[in-house]
Amino acid sequence: MAASPKIVIAGAGSIGCYVGGALALAGRDVRLLLRPRLGSELRANGLTISDHSGRTRYLAPGQFGLATDAAALATADIILVTVKSAASAEIAAQIDAHARPDALIVSFQNGIGNADILRAGCGGRTVYPGMVGFNVVQLGKGKFHQATESALYVPAQAPSLAPLFNVIGLKCRAHPDMQAILWGKLLLNLNNALNALSGLPLYDQLHDIRWRRLQATMMDEALAAMSRGNISPAKLTPIPSRFVPFLFRLPTPIFRHAMAATLTIDRTARSSMSEDLALGRMTEIDYLQGAVIALAKQHGLNAPLCERVTDAIRQAETAKAGSPKMSPEVLAGA
Repeated sequence: MAASPKIVIAGAGSIGCYVGGALALAGRDVRLLLRPRLGSELRANGLTISDHSGRTRYLAPGQFGLATDAAALATADIILVTVKSAASAEIAAQIDAHARPDALIVSFQNGIGNADILRAGCGGRTVYPGMVGFNVVQLGKGKFHQATESALYVPAQAPSLAPLFNVIGLKCRAHPDMQAILWGKLLLNLNNALNALSGLPLYDQLHDIRWRRLQATMMDEALAAMSRGNISPAKLTPIPSRFVPFLFRLPTPIFRHAMAATLTIDRTARSSMSEDLALGRMTEIDYLQGAVIALAKQHGLNAPLCERVTDAIRQAETAKAGSPKMSPEVLAGA
């Protein structure tokens, strides 16, 4: 790998622009491959990134690279894939058509299986799974706000990555078992759909025990399926994964105290799935709840609440009217 590797962020949206901005501010050679609409916005306004701690930083248009044509992938030593999960096969075909054979690819996507899809379509190139633990809100006019606190995770098998991505505004940790990390993140990401269906900010929704009980039930379904599949999810909170559903069922004051170290959430934050519904886009439900349902069926189990939540999201996708603003009682079938 080059001493100062060229990084292309493929499918730069909320996460990609925030990560790319932080890397560019640290002097990394970054180019954002994005949609024409967002490219025009960044050319006109530059790129501003902010975070929950109150830090705001700005990059003028000439301080980072922009591209809207997949041919830009040919310049990359490292490609960070941040497209939605359903677009993994499409971006893999573009990488195969344009990227150098020795380009290293990292999937910074939600859900399970994206790295496998990329690997199958990238013509034998090296593909690693990664994980983004935080939420980013797109504020318009080139502004991207990190609304929750967490880290990036990359595989320990690629030791050059963590130091490259560990910069101001990003914490990057190497881990020897990325599948455990991805399943641990999926447990927490099961809330993405609940937040989208509620229409509430994340902070308000997570401080309502009725919604937390629904997430805890889906976590129970996921943990049962993982146990049958001999999958041990990584511990991404101070509490081991198997105890997190219990914690989510505790009264809110106790929950808030127990999670104080990891529940740093901006009052404006909403899940990426909430944003998808608001914009009339397809969501990643098949790669979150869908992954739990598939694993459960594989091992002779059911995941009824995951199925109910999946059906509600699909109905909202079809309606294209934003969040249905469901109550937790309706979603629980009470």
